[in-house]
Amino acid sequence: MPAETTDSLVSLSVNTIRGLAIDAVQKANTGHPGMPLGCAAMGYALFARHLVFDPEAPNWFNRDRFILSAGHGSMLLYSLLHLTGYAVTIEDLKSFRQFGSITPGHPENTLTPGVEMATGPLGQGFATGIGMAIAEEKLRNEFPGVVDHWTYAICSDGDLMEGVSHESASLAGHLQLGRVIYLYDSNRITIDGSTDLSFSEDVRLRFEAYGWQVLECDGMDVDAVDVAISDAKKDSRPSLIICDTTIGYGSPNKAGKSSSHGAALGEEEVKLTKQFLGIPVEPCFFVSDEVREHFLTLGWRHRTTRIESEAKLAEHPELLRRMKGQLPLNWEVEMPKFSEPLATRTASGKILNTIAEVLPELLGGSADLAESNCTTFHAYESFLNGNRDGRNINYGIREFAMGCAVNGMTLHGGIRGYGGTFLIFSDYMRPSIRLSALMETPSIFVFSHDSIGLGEDGPTHQPIEHLMSLRAMPHLRVFRPADGNETRTAWKVALESKHNPTAIVLTRQKLCALSEPDFRAAKGAYVLFEPETALDCILIGTGSEVEICMKAKEILASSGVNARVVSMPCWELFEEQSDVYRDEILPRGITNRVSVEAGATLGWSKWVCDKGKSIGIDKFGASAPATRIYQEYDLTAEKVVEAVLSYKS
Repeated sequence: MPAETTDSLVSLSVNTIRGLAIDAVQKANTGHPGMPLGCAAMGYALFARHLVFDPEAPNWFNRDRFILSAGHGSMLLYSLLHLTGYAVTIEDLKSFRQFGSITPGHPENTLTPGVEMATGPLGQGFATGIGMAIAEEKLRNEFPGVVDHWTYAICSDGDLMEGVSHESASLAGHLQLGRVIYLYDSNRITIDGSTDLSFSEDVRLRFEAYGWQVLECDGMDVDAVDVAISDAKKDSRPSLIICDTTIGYGSPNKAGKSSSHGAALGEEEVKLTKQFLGIPVEPCFFVSDEVREHFLTLGWRHRTTRIESEAKLAEHPELLRRMKGQLPLNWEVEMPKFSEPLATRTASGKILNTIAEVLPELLGGSADLAESNCTTFHAYESFLNGNRDGRNINYGIREFAMGCAVNGMTLHGGIRGYGGTFLIFSDYMRPSIRLSALMETPSIFVFSHDSIGLGEDGPTHQPIEHLMSLRAMPHLRVFRPADGNETRTAWKVALESKHNPTAIVLTRQKLCALSEPDFRAAKGAYVLFEPETALDCILIGTGSEVEICMKAKEILASSGVNARVVSMPCWELFEEQSDVYRDEILPRGITNRVSVEAGATLGWSKWVCDKGKSIGIDKFGASAPATRIYQEYDLTAEKVVEAVLSYKS
């Protein structure tokens, strides 16, 4: 803190944050004023005295990461970003929650400089920060003296209620991620009222049991928060600072009440609140010259550190490449090619282990299913406390925390995170997959046991609706390869992606090698087999059902029917292609089309059109050997032939 900073200036600065927040919410007539009013002192203490950042370079690789996990209090963050010199103007604050603004209702990293991730779905900021801290630990071990920073967050009662906070806190404590410091806004209020209605656990004991350091302070006192953060830094454990706060502080009629949580205070209450805080009632969005100069000085104070840090980075071309998200030249030549029958999960494992040395940024593992998912780097040990050289993360049976950690590692930069589980358990991590898509984060999610083909484990483990559910998610690429070579393409697409997360969906059972190792599948769909004579119909398959299409075309050929077989491993990539290419693969004149996929048929009408037919599964599976279930559920070449021959023009 600069020597000339007086207590009165600190107080005025904190209250200026509060004033900007309630003015923006009032102007929009929508938002959450209570949290910024209660957490302004916490935000000031962090930004003014601890957080290492430079508004001129929001993505500086060695900055501290700050996550507003309680994203509904976004005006706290926007006010701090504006005041410290980020490219967030007063006009941006005035357009809070309006269409096209960079100040949406909940923070979005793709819109606002200085926002590390999209938050609002409670618990995910808390959990994603753990992934960022894993990346920092890994890189600090790999590049000592170059990477060295902290991960901070402000989280709420709601964050700590969400199950994902339990999962990720447990993981962080186990890994002893000592560069994590979270400020817990303990205001004891949620939308419905007092937390006494639903929340009575001892948070201190809970986090101590997880292996965290737990401190407590007066969250309304800048100096108290400052001291607590300083103390937290002295411990090798992750730290939770329980900050006792008052929601809606300063509002004469709404402070400490749920009425201040999620609605504008009202013009009269804004006036009374400003009077209580000792800041001008008019004009709105007022920032004194003294406060503005003070905050800008805070924003500039790490510029020299940043410049020196970036110069040091330039001396490490490998880290520089990774921080830029670049891949080594011709890295894909190391990927194996496949000609033998094998499960696509096995092919995926072979690919991962082959490219491990070429891509040291790859870091990941599985939610306690590593052998089944084939996500283990065999030449490396586990990433653990005391072994930061490890590259296998044992996420434990914590699918949601795993998804968030993968996002955090990837958002951090320098690391490409991935995580694996069964496709059926994508349900447990769906919110993190969705958030990766919204944040345009190229996370990689590996899902094995992709269908009824897993067999005897039965309907509780056999995904039916999951492929379509994931395909409905904007920006997510869902890749279901038909063999080892298409799996090879899936990994190439995933690793080269800059803005799209990828779900790679893999089989437990062996599949025949059908395709060439030429990456044609990178266009999402392609002609796998073309008859020599005039085309009568098109068979479209994904994954294990492409084999069924290939068998069906042989039967049809014996009856004089000429079928093209199209493998469509990735709908989203196919949709990205030109109209010319899509028409070339699926000619509009050929309306006798049959799709085959061991999953819900919903959505396939897009590709088979009005006169086509879709063979799939629109009910739950069964416990039996895979071959028997395929027969019982009509996923056979004979049923495909029957569908083609029953076509009526």
